[in-house]
Amino acid sequence: MRDTSRIGEISRWQIVAALTRRGKQLLLPVGDHLRYDLAIDDEGTFLRVQCKTGRLRNGVISFATCSVDSRSKRGGCVRRSYRGEIELFGVYCPENGKCYLVPVEQVGINDCRLRVDPPRNGQKTLIRWAEDYEME
Repeated sequence: MRDTSRIGEISRWQIVAALTRRGKQLLLPVGDHLRYDLAIDDEGTFLRVQCKTGRLRNGVISFATCSVDSRSKRGGCVRRSYRGEIELFGVYCPENGKCYLVPVEQVGINDCRLRVDPPRNGQKTLIRWAEDYEME
């Protein structure tokens, strides 16, 4: 059984390390009840960051851009978007060891895909390249 809490903590601290190496000033909230995992203090402007773990499959890094609550009283899962509650997704991909910073307005409501390898069908347009968001 996967320990998703541990996986999430590893991703969060990898993102914190990558941002710190870039010279960013970070704020870490107390507790885990907020919609963001950390904030960047950009000269008095605060950018809220939700950390995610990306998975590399078939040349694409995928990550969820919504939260899922399976404890709904109505039954089933309730998806909740982060739009309006964060400014950035921080994404750590364990398969390639890289971190990415993606603006929330540039992703879909439920998920996002960052392309690492060129598509096999030769598509050239409407591609979200991972290297454009890489932190290192």
